[in-house]
Amino acid sequence: MARSKEFEENAVLEKAMKLFWEQGYEKTSMNDLVEHMGIHRRSLYDTFTDKHTLFLKAMDRFEDRITARLTAGVRQSETASQALRFVFDFIIHGEEDAPPGCMFVNSAVELGIRDADVDAKAMKAFTRTEQMLAEIVSWGQQTGEFTKRYEAKELAEYLQNTLTGLRVMVRTSAPKEKLRRIAELSMHTLKA
Repeated sequence: MARSKEFEENAVLEKAMKLFWEQGYEKTSMNDLVEHMGIHRRSLYDTFTDKHTLFLKAMDRFEDRITARLTAGVRQSETASQALRFVFDFIIHGEEDAPPGCMFVNSAVELGIRDADVDAKAMKAFTRTEQMLAEIVSWGQQTGEFTKRYEAKELAEYLQNTLTGLRVMVRTSAPKEKLRRIAELSMHTLKA
């Protein structure tokens, strides 16, 4: 008779995601994962196959988490400016229970050029963010909040680049005031 799992898969995947997010793929050893996740090495392999597969599942979990939180915040916004400000604030201040920065940006920098699976997941996430930004910009253009001098897609690409830089900077000792100034300048460049 097969043994039943002694852990809840989503709970241990959440722990692995946070560890990978904080330390990166290469710095996180199997021993780190076993200890942090609180499961036996055999259970880790039986459930997740190997470290790389676990990492990819952790990236999927991160995407689900961030997409849900960003989507909820944008939908609650009354104006396009408010929605974009929410996105900037979310990136700069992060979440209380999470490492700073973005697991996709971290992973793309660490592994993107060497790991096609990681690159594909990161690029998919970046594209999804650009689409969300293009929708916000288009909304702002329709209401007269944002300039129509450029296409919404072009402005979304610019904003994605700015957000990527901010996601890197929040992992450093850069003061939050500086990051907020960068966000404010980006908001200013969109004004109609």
